Amino acid sequence: MALRTGPEAMTDEAWQAIRNNDPAYDGKFWYAVRTTRIFCRPSCKSRPPKLENSCVFRTVEQAMEAGFRPCKRCKPTGLRLPDEEWIGLITDYIDKHYMEALTLGVLAEIGHGSPYHLHRVFHKITGKTPVDYIQQKRIEQAKERLTGSDQSIAEIGQSVGLANTPYFITLFKKKTGHTPAGYRQLHNRMTGEEHIDGN
Repeated sequence: MALRTGPEAMTDEAWQAIRNNDPAYDGKFWYAVRTTRIFCRPSCKSRPPKLENSCVFRTVEQAMEAGFRPCKRCKPTGLRLPDEEWIGLITDYIDKHYMEALTLGVLAEIGHGSPYHLHRVFHKITGKTPVDYIQQKRIEQAKERLTGSDQSIAEIGQSVGLANTPYFITLFKKKTGHTPAGYRQLHNRMTGEEHIDGN
């Protein structure tokens, strides 16, 4: 198989090996997923990545030098990725994709682990559940949009991944003590008073 030193675009042969979890190719190349920064053996049982997000490496060292981290499921280096690094990859992914439909199952697939294990380790490392972390990120982003834009409450909810407006309002109030509209009014009133005091 003509794989040059990586990272490389995926060959048809390599892609078929990954799609089929073919152990015959283990040791011949490793594949990496740009969106999660994780690399795997071809035989990894995790859900195959999208072709356009994938590249291949001839050696483990090349993958690690390029900034990819070993998969917890297939252990391509023979060692387990430290929990802190694994959860760091998951939180980075949430920070960039909080507006998408993120469930524990989706995050477990992305992180190449089981939902139960991810939930337990995430809580141990961060002190929060994955759902709490996602909600916190969404509420933080909603606060920024409420005070920095004229978008409607429904538009803001949708833009942060909370398309059900009544649920967004309820969650926002639970986390901040204010409804989104109340939070915006309070901010406008406070900044207006600061502006008056500053004159």
